[in-house]
Amino acid sequence: MKGRSVLAVLAGIVGVVVVTTIVDVLLHVAKVYPPMGQPLTDAHALLASAYRLGIGIGGGWLTARLAPSRPMRHVMILGAIGVVLALIGLLATWRLDLGPRWYPVSLVVLAIPQCWLGGRIHELRRGRNP
Repeated sequence: MKGRSVLAVLAGIVGVVVVTTIVDVLLHVAKVYPPMGQPLTDAHALLASAYRLGIGIGGGWLTARLAPSRPMRHVMILGAIGVVLALIGLLATWRLDLGPRWYPVSLVVLAIPQCWLGGRIHELRRGRNP
């Protein structure tokens, strides 16, 4: 069962990373975003926040769906990992001119709530109301 727990959380991480990367690249290719390496504007960061929030909720839902038991515990582990990864990104890019500073801060702040919401959606759809 421990292996299935690890796989549930890994699926959430990989799903979020893969989907957000694909969307980011597509938006650069479609010239919605500026060329790679040029800073994003507030409008670009707001767009990125919107789809990342949805994708993060989806990652939480996926993790909850795949969890062998206690789905919300798995979701909170996913959220904690998201906080750590987002914090590493924030620290690594803080002094770089990649766009508005509120954007990487929002990734840290929203990691747990978006995962929680995905897990909650899973529970509600399954008829569980803890």
